Amino acid sequence: MRHLNVLFVPHPTAEVQVPWGDHVIECIGPRHELRVFDRASASEPQFEDIEAVVDLGGNMTAEMIEIAGKAGVKFVQVQTNGLDHVAVDEILDAGMLLAHCPGELSSVALAESAMLFMLLLGARYKEAQASFATGKCFFPTGLQLEGRTLGIIGFGHSGQELARRAKAFGMKLMAIDVRPIEQEILDEIQLDFLGGAEDTDRVIAESDFLSVHLHLTPTTKHIIDARRIGLMKPTACLINVARGGLVDEEALYQALLDGRLGGAGLDAFAREPPDQTLPVYQLPNVYVTPHTGGSSDGTSQLRAQFALANLDRYARGEEVLARVTSRVA
Repeated sequence: MRHLNVLFVPHPTAEVQVPWGDHVIECIGPRHELRVFDRASASEPQFEDIEAVVDLGGNMTAEMIEIAGKAGVKFVQVQTNGLDHVAVDEILDAGMLLAHCPGELSSVALAESAMLFMLLLGARYKEAQASFATGKCFFPTGLQLEGRTLGIIGFGHSGQELARRAKAFGMKLMAIDVRPIEQEILDEIQLDFLGGAEDTDRVIAESDFLSVHLHLTPTTKHIIDARRIGLMKPTACLINVARGGLVDEEALYQALLDGRLGGAGLDAFAREPPDQTLPVYQLPNVYVTPHTGGSSDGTSQLRAQFALANLDRYARGEEVLARVTSRVA
């Protein structure tokens, strides 16, 4: 198999290099001729003789894409699942092949993050910490997950991984997806209900915990809007470890401030970084993390290995995996 000249474009924030960038370098460096893009140096010379680019997180600027296309770059591998931060049209219009990282690579981390939020909300952890700080014992009384209903909107890889974990806690499982789910997965997980888009309102209304696991597209933007938030039980909790734009944040925050929801666990926000001073984030029933739900060492390693496998496939003249042919509508 031939060796490729590969340019790695790291994240502009140096802290992200550990472990994400390190894993890319460790995986690809021994197999291909790997250079690391230096933002402090001129771009044009760095793209000379480069055949493939590995872009950590979709950070190629319009200028870089234009330079890459003119330099003869053939293949761009972006180390992210979602494409909302990737200049898909510009890369494809420049004549370059594009691939991203499939959802299963971060599915375990996202499921664990969603499960963490459910456990924190059930245990009323913020309130328990406040009680401890003031010397009060035995309060508050938590919410037992066993027997409660978890609604999963989007039953792809992360939704399935969450269902497996929630099943172990004895929860009732309801899910929505627009595509057929493989029978072996249904046989393994044994959902209590699986419906299509037309059943979304029912699942929302019956759930004690509602977790969204969708890509952000024009079709899914604000799929959880003010009307659907109004369908939720006043004791129900919303979990979002996917994309902030899936939820009408203003409607959600007002419902939480008004006491019309039981709580929320949020790892994704419409604007990032969010305004951490907002009163809603100070509520005892709201838990937030800074878009780290899929950011585990396991995800980092799996994505680096996937990039290497795709570079190897390209070098052998094979079809790359998770190819992107257009922006999802």
